[in-house]
Amino acid sequence: MSPTNLPVGHGSGHVTFLGAGPGDPGLLTLRAVEALAHADVLVAEPDVLDVVRVHAPPGVTVLRTDADASVPSAAYAGTPQLAVVDDASTTAAVPASRDAANLVMQAARGGRRVVRAVTGDPGLDTCAAEEMLACAAAGVTFEVVPGVATAVGVPAYAGVPLRDAEGTDVRFVDARTASDRCWSEVGASDCTVVVSTTLDSVAAAAGELVTGGRKPDTPLTVTVGGTTTRQRTWTATLGTIAQTLKQAKVLPSPEGGRSVIAVVGERSAAAQRERLSWFESKPLFGWRVLVPRTKEQAASLSDQLRSYGAVPQEVPTIAVEPPRTPQQMERAVKGLVTGRYEWIAFTSVNAVKAVREKFEEYGLDARAFAGIKVAAVGEQTANALIAFGVKPDLVPSGEQSAAGLLEDWPPYDPVFDPIDRVFLPRADIATETLVAGLIELGWEVDDVTAYRTVRASPPPAETREAIKGGGFDAVLFTSSSTVRNLVGIAGKPHNVTVIACIGPATAKTAEEHGLRVDVMSPEPSVQKLAEALADFGARRRRAALEAGDPVTRPSERRPGSRRRRSTTTT
Repeated sequence: MSPTNLPVGHGSGHVTFLGAGPGDPGLLTLRAVEALAHADVLVAEPDVLDVVRVHAPPGVTVLRTDADASVPSAAYAGTPQLAVVDDASTTAAVPASRDAANLVMQAARGGRRVVRAVTGDPGLDTCAAEEMLACAAAGVTFEVVPGVATAVGVPAYAGVPLRDAEGTDVRFVDARTASDRCWSEVGASDCTVVVSTTLDSVAAAAGELVTGGRKPDTPLTVTVGGTTTRQRTWTATLGTIAQTLKQAKVLPSPEGGRSVIAVVGERSAAAQRERLSWFESKPLFGWRVLVPRTKEQAASLSDQLRSYGAVPQEVPTIAVEPPRTPQQMERAVKGLVTGRYEWIAFTSVNAVKAVREKFEEYGLDARAFAGIKVAAVGEQTANALIAFGVKPDLVPSGEQSAAGLLEDWPPYDPVFDPIDRVFLPRADIATETLVAGLIELGWEVDDVTAYRTVRASPPPAETREAIKGGGFDAVLFTSSSTVRNLVGIAGKPHNVTVIACIGPATAKTAEEHGLRVDVMSPEPSVQKLAEALADFGARRRRAALEAGDPVTRPSERRPGSRRRRSTTTT
């Protein structure tokens, strides 16, 4: 436990003022995660609520602060207001006009631990200091957990270093509260200026700096949505930024009030940023990728896609259910315990899950596999077994499939194998490849339906429209059934959407449904499939840059403008 995690006194409560960073959930500190895990009440700003609440315990009271709309824009430091977002909140009866400082202290009464989460760092927040003073005046103990400041984190993600070997000074300016004297001072200097402002006020802030003495040709970058996959950065000069945003059709816009970070100085020059823009140059940056898999299997794939800069959206197309007649599975598990089998072969993570659940039903654990050889069709299945406490004896050395498993499977030898029977728990729609191959090798096979795969319910109407209307940049198909089920429950993906398939059989099914396959995995592995899509995105990005074209996502292309391409194998 952190030394700052002090015990809470009876009746006094405790408040942790926590910096949630600029928006990337990965920028939360270890101390922040620890504090959130012990929270009784979470008070958070809307921009970071989703970032922090995932680390709070179940049943935590969640309250959100919203800016007071009645406060004039000139008084930017206006008091946040309360909005209750959880029906189960214990403060649901508190009037919405109660300011955040009173809300925090009221929540802390009765010895409760309150976490007050703000965007960026509490030390740079416009209201946190006042709330801390209110706590001190009321005798409520508090602590501060620093976070990554937005004015520092966003330039780092935009590829704009604030200092270099020359050691130039850095000044931070909030354009919404800056005085004429402030603009004159930074305008007359040669320091790097980091300006917090809004999209539709960038040009005005640039004008203030020019008026203060900065040259109109001074480079600057403007970043919106910093540290998130919505991040976008424009490079210009103080004199051209208004024209740049207009030509990019960014302004005028209803979203002109969005917060941005502008960095002014030579370190934000375009040539330097092109070499240092590590985040926005990820191969799938900003791509909205559909992951049509079962909920249990989609998480690891989505994490990998995020590492490439994508925005995955999981749409279950297959639901896993128990077999209609469980007696066959029950007999097989009992036979496993009594020594009926020499081998048990797992062909999917779901098969491992089905056997594990049946074991738990009978009060068994991994020790029941003692004396039995275990085979897994691939790495994912092997990892599921290891998590269960079972190390597989056989994993294909080549292709991770039933065919690959058969290539390494030993033939039955009556001298060395006391038992000639294999237990094969699998899906109700599995192919007969493995069964036929094992029989040819001399084994007897108990082919048992361990689970059923059924078509999932249709996704929400908004998702269906995005699929059919070209709102997704790519779709990953991991089996023929995901192709059939997605088309069945949501319709056919638009022709601008990149189609990626895990193997030839899946690609054939996609083509039979009228889809053009752009990417095919070199191996039947979801990890390799994601890598292949990332390689496709990287090549697409390089081609655009070499041609002098802007880097766009597939969904940004006009319907009907896409040319037919042959399948790409990586």
